[in-house]
Order: sequence, then C-alpha cells, then structure tokens
Amino acid sequence: MSHPRAKLTVQGRQLLVERVLEDGWSVPMAAEAQGCSSATGYKWIRRFIAEGLDGLRDRSSRPHGSPQRLSPDREHAILSRREATLEGPHRIAWALGEAPSTVHRVLRRLGAPLLRDLDRPTRTVVRYERERPGELIHVDIKKQGRIPSGGGWRIHGRAAAPSRHRGDGYDFIHAAVDDRSRLAYAEILGDERKETASAFMRRAIGFFSDHGITVERVLTDNGSCYRSGTFARTLADAGIGHRRTRPYRPQTNGKVERFNLTLKWEWAYARAYETNDSRTAELERWLHHYNYHRPHMAHAGRSPITVLNNVPRKHS
Repeated sequence: MSHPRAKLTVQGRQLLVERVLEDGWSVPMAAEAQGCSSATGYKWIRRFIAEGLDGLRDRSSRPHGSPQRLSPDREHAILSRREATLEGPHRIAWALGEAPSTVHRVLRRLGAPLLRDLDRPTRTVVRYERERPGELIHVDIKKQGRIPSGGGWRIHGRAAAPSRHRGDGYDFIHAAVDDRSRLAYAEILGDERKETASAFMRRAIGFFSDHGITVERVLTDNGSCYRSGTFARTLADAGIGHRRTRPYRPQTNGKVERFNLTLKWEWAYARAYETNDSRTAELERWLHHYNYHRPHMAHAGRSPITVLNNVPRKHS
C-alpha cells in the first residue's frame, strides 16, 4: 500500500517505465528523476515486463505464509476462554501457555471487544451514545492564540517570528456537539464570560432547532460561566436540563473534547494563515464540511447530517 511519504505513485511508476522502455532513459537516470533508488526502478521495470500495468499497482506486504501462526483450534481456545472468563491477555496466556503478545494479537485479529467496552453480566458491548438527537448536547470553550498580522511562526519560522508574548490576545471558540448525530455548531467569540456563553447557547439552541432537533439536556464542564445564574436562566427559559462533568474528568465531555481536537488539526492548524481574520473566515466553510461531507468514524463513514436524517428524533 502507498503511504504519505511514498516516492512513487502508480502514475509515477508508469512514467518511470515509459522513460526507460519508450524514451530510452537508463534505469538509474529515470529512478533519480522520480526520487527513488536504482533498485526500486529495476523492480518496477521487472514487474511491468512480467505483469503489464497490473504489476505497477500497490499490493499487500503480507507474507504468503505464516508458519509461526497459531492453528485455528488454538485461536478458538483463546477466544472461547475470553468469552467464558472475560480475562485479559496476560491471564489467558498464563492459563493456556502462550505469550501475552500472541494472545493479544489473536484477540484483535478475531475482533474480540475490549473489556472496558463490555457490560460484564450480559457480555454485550456498551457504547456511550444517546438514542436520539438533542437528548444531550456537549458544550465547551477552546482558548486559542490569535495570529499576528502577516502570519506567525508557521510562515516565518520560529527564529524570525515575533515573541509569543506579543500581546495579540486570544480567541475563544465556543462549541456545541449533539451526542447522537455529532452535528456541531461553533463560534469564535472574544471572551468566555457568562453573558457571552449564554448568548452563544441561545444561538446554538436555534441552530439545532433549525435542523429539527429539540435540545433536552446540555453537558458542560465546571467553568464559572456555566455555573452562573445567567447561563442557568438561559437553559431554564428554554426548558433544557443542565448537567456538569465531574471535577478533573474532561473525558466525561469527551465528544466535544474530541471535536475540539479535530477542529485544531483540520481547521486551526490545517494550513499557514497570514492573518487571524483569514482563519476566522474559514471556520464557517469548515463547519459545513464537517457537518455535511466529512466521514465520521462513529457513523461508519457517514457524515453527521446523513445520520441525522436517518434516526428517530423529537420535533418541537
């Protein structure tokens, strides 16, 4: 399989072959032009001569044979003990006389669920996910340094960039994510005060309502803006319950925390912005991509809006 740092794509291999067999280039010369070694060049020439264009395609690096692999009966014994005892790889290995690493690989290969995901009495996988959109909305604030005019160190390099204590201040990204569908709403605001958080919450409720979602409960951390009477009244006026995470347990609000990480790498640091305004302007486009087009692992590659259109929900 090709990878992000591969020297040759299928098209690059075909170009190498054409230069050698049709244009008369030497293999070392063609390989150097494509940024690979002569040995690699000879390899693709041999494969093309033997198999044609099919020989230039990626193929699995898995060996044809695995003589050290456990027999199917032995693998079945490992899986059976796991299902019967719910023991981890080390205890199964001690009981059956295998290496813990071998037991771990067998369990992963056979698709055994992780013990932490199981309800032990029923042996069923428990996934923390609400049944309907709007049942729980995760809300959080992400603090992010502003980009100086002309760009920061990602454009100019760390040595040439201004000091990080330049006083450009911070943006505060307020985000709300629906637990069931993962539909997300976010705004870049100037602070994290109670009035700002409450006004954002009202707009977020309107956003979800426009998508047919009635917000029932909101989950936040224990920030001062969320503990304020202003925020409490905003939720009470809308008939929405409020839950807060346990202290020092950010994983309780994990869906919006994961959204913040996605936001960081796919929007905030996805490219080198020259101004803070250019990054701010890009957020709306990225949010549309996230909600309508970006495949989500929790939904088997479907986007949040696609899932939202295919699950039962309550309408206001």
